[in-house]
Amino acid sequence: MKSVKFVVAVAALVLSFACAAQPYPSRPIRFIVPFPPGGGTDLLARTISTRLREALGQPVVVDNRGGAGGIVGSEIAARAPADGHTLLLGSPGSLSINPHLGKLTYDPARDFTPVVQATLSPFTLTASMSSPANSVKDVIALAKAKPGSLLFGSSGTGATGHMAGEQFKLLTGTDIVHVPFKGSAQATTALMGGEVQLTFENLPVVLLHARNRRLKILGVGSLERSSMAPDIPTMREAGVPGYEAVTCFGVLVPAGTPRPIVERLNREIVRILNEPGVREPLSNRGMQIVAGTPEAYAEYLRREFKLYGDIIRKANVRID
Repeated sequence: MKSVKFVVAVAALVLSFACAAQPYPSRPIRFIVPFPPGGGTDLLARTISTRLREALGQPVVVDNRGGAGGIVGSEIAARAPADGHTLLLGSPGSLSINPHLGKLTYDPARDFTPVVQATLSPFTLTASMSSPANSVKDVIALAKAKPGSLLFGSSGTGATGHMAGEQFKLLTGTDIVHVPFKGSAQATTALMGGEVQLTFENLPVVLLHARNRRLKILGVGSLERSSMAPDIPTMREAGVPGYEAVTCFGVLVPAGTPRPIVERLNREIVRILNEPGVREPLSNRGMQIVAGTPEAYAEYLRREFKLYGDIIRKANVRID
């Protein structure tokens, strides 16, 4: 009996060494994007996947799994084997907002390991051309003069733009009314048509319209001015101390993925993001390259999770 146990133990040990020695990657890599095809997230994922294939010697297949603000794709990634063959494109909604709004089948902090914060882009306070507000301070003054009279649109309740608006209300002590739409394009169209007076929208979505004088960008939510619009002040410069509203996209893997794999993925993706042929096109879309360490991304996600948790609790945001 003892000899049988010994043989089984030796066989298990040999198998574990064989698995450990197996080269990575050993098969195609699945890159889950929890959003529909098209748009900035898809561009980022496909830019990374094409070059990552060359670096790793295996196909990197983008798998668009949109739905429920990023929850559907994130749930799939959380259940995947922790062997480095499944990547997730993380966003504020799936990692830092939705966990505060309802029960999920995954825990962002427990079920994922951050690999790299890829990009960030600022949200903006944007006004219609018909609005008398030409600055952030003008908006604050108008809102305080007539509480509840200004409407701000977003891509939906619980979306990052909605959170940006609620943060503005909390920090300025103003009462502006949220109007949810079914997407950023619809909210921006409503702004240009005068259905709402304001939006808190991502810079790449509204920048071209502002250049064509169809709306007015009054401030950006990043800590520094955007290189895409250096003449537009940050919200902090414009009179809202403590304000920060950006969209961060990063790459994560299922928790338990071996550290050498995480480090290799980080190294390769950082190199890719810093290539001029990658950095410039993404920057032209309003995405600032970050490309830091796994630890830096993990710390950013902790801060972001707390930020949105505080906003949701103080503003009493609910999903009907």
